[in-house]
Amino acid sequence: MITVDFDRLHRSSKTLEGFKILDIGCGPGRHTCSAYQFKNVLSIGVDLSFDDLLEAKQRLEFHDRLGEHGGGRWGLSVANITRLPFEDNFFDLVICSEVLEHIPDEKSAINEIVRVAKPGNNIVVSVPRYLPEKICWALSDDYFNANQGHIRIYKKDNLIALMESAGSKNWSYHYAHSLHAPYWWLKCLVGPTRDNSTLVNLYHRFLVWDMMKKPKVTRFLDYLLNPILGKSTVLYFKKNVNG
Repeated sequence: MITVDFDRLHRSSKTLEGFKILDIGCGPGRHTCSAYQFKNVLSIGVDLSFDDLLEAKQRLEFHDRLGEHGGGRWGLSVANITRLPFEDNFFDLVICSEVLEHIPDEKSAINEIVRVAKPGNNIVVSVPRYLPEKICWALSDDYFNANQGHIRIYKKDNLIALMESAGSKNWSYHYAHSLHAPYWWLKCLVGPTRDNSTLVNLYHRFLVWDMMKKPKVTRFLDYLLNPILGKSTVLYFKKNVNG
């Protein structure tokens, strides 16, 4: 599922053509692939999981075979968010989606996110939203371990303050994936590692169908519910030009 609003970024930057784009904690490559659709970009995904990078590679190669790209290039690498192997001020756009809630040394991670972005250019960070995440933690003691090790819950203003103290300025935000919040609450109720719940599996099939087909009725419902139930908080920043 795509969390970042690329249309919003396109309007802010006027164009994404020719950009060097970094997707930190890319997982199976959903945002790396989306960025690869723009004309003449260099789309780079990094992650600690080699298995996730292999899946991302397969997705990107599938886009290559279908010709579903903007004629640019892509690359993948194993990398740690607290020690990124890139020069200062290198990327035109930096994305870090659903990663910081896993990282013990959040300040080092945030400093690295900002460091590799070009001054005046965009950085997008998303994390699980406070209230839906708090409900998950309340419903299940096992949730934060089962969901790949969530170690903290962010409030929007606190994360904005951390990002701005590292040298960026928040200019927009929104909430995303409201239809996914009830799915995680159901999983927590039946047990987050349980895979034989009929209700949870049916809801998962619905979410997969929704992501693949994108029917107008569920897109509109998601839009209406995001301010209330959105599972993710998506924050947009520009790196400070001076200091």
